[in-house]
Amino acid sequence: MNWQRIGIGIALWSLMVTITTSQAAEVTGPTPFGKTADGTSVELYTLKSANGMTAKVITYGATLTELHVPDKKGQTADVVLGCDDMAGYQSDANQFFGATTGRVCNRIAKGKFTLDGKEYTLAVNNGKNHLHGGVKRSLDKVVWRVDKRQLPQGQAGLHFTYSSPDGEEGYPGQLNISVFYTITDKNELDITYVATTDKPTPVNLTNHSYFNLAGAGAPTVLDHELTIAADKYTPADDTLIPTGKIEPVAGTPLDFTKPMKIGARIEQLTKTPYLGYDHNYVLNKADAKVVAARLRDPSSGRVMTVHTDQPGVQFYSGNFLKGQKGKGGKTYAHRSALCLETQHFPDSVNHPEFPSIILKPGTTYRTTTTYAFSAE
Repeated sequence: MNWQRIGIGIALWSLMVTITTSQAAEVTGPTPFGKTADGTSVELYTLKSANGMTAKVITYGATLTELHVPDKKGQTADVVLGCDDMAGYQSDANQFFGATTGRVCNRIAKGKFTLDGKEYTLAVNNGKNHLHGGVKRSLDKVVWRVDKRQLPQGQAGLHFTYSSPDGEEGYPGQLNISVFYTITDKNELDITYVATTDKPTPVNLTNHSYFNLAGAGAPTVLDHELTIAADKYTPADDTLIPTGKIEPVAGTPLDFTKPMKIGARIEQLTKTPYLGYDHNYVLNKADAKVVAARLRDPSSGRVMTVHTDQPGVQFYSGNFLKGQKGKGGKTYAHRSALCLETQHFPDSVNHPEFPSIILKPGTTYRTTTTYAFSAE
């Protein structure tokens, strides 16, 4: 299936959907969000559900900038980190906040991989390694095209598209990408990724939101309770590149198979180079029908469950947050937010024993992650 056929199919599908005036979920926008350093205009769109949840997304990086969720008293708070303007998103204060990351998220060892007998060299931007797709034209740093999606009653959505040319950031093949954001009246945020290519190329896409269910800018997530449906993880070296082994979490500080406060054992991670969690968990089931992770803030009662069809989730405890100023002048302190990045394993392109991330012409990359919110 080629990109043109995918586009035609999406258009025909949209035309066939009947929208009623009683639809509760809605999309508004665009509204201006400033310009990039090279003068490209950036727009913001707002998705609202009928039950108090609001998401805001900008065309720069197809980035989730705000996510307002009710607590057990019905009071809403923005639970994701971000910046107030484009100057912030293009500064060192931004650490991939809410962005679409890729072409290959996470790390590739020494910025190199071999595909069909040819070695490719990528930017080295994380110590000795390549991280999150590159430095200048990675997916978080480009302006995407966007259209509002026509959906059945109780849902509202946006469709972002970007065509990454052959050789961009060193990757082979033209990669045509769609990212679909959908909000539902069940207070779910679905993010679906679709991609096709004209040459074999590695693809591993995720969203890089930082969550604090007490509200962005709250001082810590160490009091949050986390469950991850993973009995195993991929051990890594001191640059966070997997060794290739898959080992059990049982008996280690990495065991979140039952609800556990994030701060309960974090200080035991003395061998981790960044003194905190930054580990890839091997999910027991790559099945969007089951819960991959559950996060709960005891103070607000907010609960987030994560569903995905991906084989792994990278749990990152905000080790590099450095007290920078975020939205509304709030301080983003060390370990004041966390990421649960659904994805294939780090450096999979160099580990044939891991699930493959190679996309070939004539096939379609497709994956969905759902963040569902409730309160108790």
